[in-house]
Amino acid sequence: MSKIPLSFTIFLSLIFFPSIITPSSIIDSYLYGGCTQQKYTPNSPYEANLNSLLTSLVNSATFSTYNNFTMVGGSQQDAVYGLYQCRGDLSMPDCAACVARAVTKAGDMCRGSCGGAVQLDGCYVKYDNATFLGVEDKVVVLKQCGPSVGYNPEGMGSRDAVLGGLAGSGGPFRQGGSGEVRGIAQCVGDLSYGECQDCVSEAISKLKSDCGTADYGDMFLGKCYARYSIGGAHQVSKAHGKYGKGGERRFAMIIGILAGVAILIIFLAFLSKICGRQEK
Repeated sequence: MSKIPLSFTIFLSLIFFPSIITPSSIIDSYLYGGCTQQKYTPNSPYEANLNSLLTSLVNSATFSTYNNFTMVGGSQQDAVYGLYQCRGDLSMPDCAACVARAVTKAGDMCRGSCGGAVQLDGCYVKYDNATFLGVEDKVVVLKQCGPSVGYNPEGMGSRDAVLGGLAGSGGPFRQGGSGEVRGIAQCVGDLSYGECQDCVSEAISKLKSDCGTADYGDMFLGKCYARYSIGGAHQVSKAHGKYGKGGERRFAMIIGILAGVAILIIFLAFLSKICGRQEK
């Protein structure tokens, strides 16, 4: 019996323990979603166009963090419009996985509806039979504020400085930090530079006024959002959402798996040595 290569042993461990080595990602934490009241006829041209659009969104997310599509088909009344947007700091594999999950969530939640929208922690997906592409939308769709930590001039000053930096930055995705304060903001990619600035400024203004002295805040408008966290109360500085004990458990799990692989390697080497002696 010949020695089994290390790479093959690790390969075996990945086959036997795939669900442990790759736990479900927390970038897909559900934040909000909604469906239009209008329904489409089953097996209609609109349903075919919608399925084509959703497939295009998922496929496009493998190589781009934002894209939009319009499926017209044979008639304008069967047209469907859609887009997706991943957080700017997501890797392409995470972006693709997030969009696929958002599309699945929208399909389950909005079955039969002409339009739907789903915001996960790492990405956003929206589709409708009425065009919304390139249209600014500053309606509040989600507001979350953490518990008040009382007025702290230094902490609130840092928070306001971070949010001010986000408002003054360029580009659709912005992130920044100062001391214990972290913040991010992002516009949907179909907005112009001016519309993006206007939307982010509105989200930040509402965030400061509505969340006051909260240790974290999230303000999602129709086409942009702004978020902040003080002292890690609500993680917004990474693309992988909230860490906490979940991250520690995953780390411990990985360490345990590596230890198991090491024991397996030692056992196979020992078995190989015994078999080698018997062959002599």
